[in-house]
Amino acid sequence: MRRLRFTGTDSKNGGCPSIHEDTNSGDVIVQGPPLTEPDDLAQLQNFGPGDAAVVVPRELLVNHAPKEMHRVRQLISPQEFGQLFHTFEHSAWHLETRGGYASDREDLGFDEFLETGEAPMDLASDWCTNIRQQTNGGKYVGRVRVVDDPPTDGQRFLLSYARCNAATGERRPQRVAQGRRARAPR
Repeated sequence: MRRLRFTGTDSKNGGCPSIHEDTNSGDVIVQGPPLTEPDDLAQLQNFGPGDAAVVVPRELLVNHAPKEMHRVRQLISPQEFGQLFHTFEHSAWHLETRGGYASDREDLGFDEFLETGEAPMDLASDWCTNIRQQTNGGKYVGRVRVVDDPPTDGQRFLLSYARCNAATGERRPQRVAQGRRARAPR
């Protein structure tokens, strides 16, 4: 039997697709929705009768698949990461450098944003409630976003959502565009 260790997912709800690593052999196991269309399967090279193909976002592999033959870092689980925002002592920072995040695209508010141009605010969410408690207790929460010029839809979503972040007591994000420092939109 394999000994599998979860290495990550870009799903904000901790679901599929995900990557696991066999701690004995180093093999990587990719979990995702199956590719089942016969025309799509016919395009795969060397696809045998016992093989299965799954579809995963490229960023899942970039973010969570091993890059080295021997593990050089230890990743924490999404639950452990989330817990850090409950237990930090003085300050917590977000550094957002990607053009978009799968967790945002899975958020129902993302579709609303694409339609209206404004991200919805849910100040009663667990995340917002916790951050508000932390900042009301005198702790510092900040965020830096690296933004393309022009911004991607994912980046525009996060910039629109910044008003919700600010309402919880987070400091305003700094915006960087093509290596130039620019002001965050008001």
